[in-house]
Amino acid sequence: MRILVCISNVPDTTSKINFVDENTLFDTNGVQFIINPNDEFGLTRAIWMKQQQSAEVTVVTVGDNSCESTLRKCLAIGADNAIRIDLKPTDGFQVAKQLAKICQETNYDIIIAGRESIDYNGAMVPGMLAALLDYNFVTNCVALDVEAENAHASREIDGGIEIISCQLPIIIGAQKGLVEEKDLIIPNMRGIMQARQKPLKVIEPTEDEVKSSILKFEKPIPKGEVKLVPADDIDQLIDLLHNEANVI
Repeated sequence: MRILVCISNVPDTTSKINFVDENTLFDTNGVQFIINPNDEFGLTRAIWMKQQQSAEVTVVTVGDNSCESTLRKCLAIGADNAIRIDLKPTDGFQVAKQLAKICQETNYDIIIAGRESIDYNGAMVPGMLAALLDYNFVTNCVALDVEAENAHASREIDGGIEIISCQLPIIIGAQKGLVEEKDLIIPNMRGIMQARQKPLKVIEPTEDEVKSSILKFEKPIPKGEVKLVPADDIDQLIDLLHNEANVI
């Protein structure tokens, strides 16, 4: 069984975010980058399948050489191979097109991507990739089991859990629940040393038409000062809600 795990290299949520060039570019100075959490849940599930079902796990990302430390961490966690498509993408469709080319060259039984990345929260790439490849697709996936050529998956829906069965190949959008945070694998020294010897292949991107571009970034408006109203002064509270907050 071959498993491909798509990895996004995203800023740590504790990093201070700034923009440069009149707010048209993200300032990476001093920013710590990590594996996208939803991708890490998927990677951990893939490693479990490697251990239990002798699966081969490959990780792939679309990005420049700054992403390689993240891929090496994936190798230290337990992935067998890593691929970096040498392109700084502009949108989710471009990422999906680049990944589709990789998947067309190698037949993967399971393709795992995070349901969304924590930087742009687009939630586009897994679905687009499934459409381009005409593969079965399950997003918001919280459980996955494979028997022979059949996959059994569960996904979160409004008000409950939906259970799905289909044939391989399959693409899933992983999230917390596929594994729990306590189950995430922390690389040990042996894994880190082995990761240095594992293959990390860099390939050139395909030529694709860019469908969209970023015009400008804007930070959220800072919150205003808190006004405290005495518990027994209902008239003042109503006045503030009506005339300042404009909510009643």
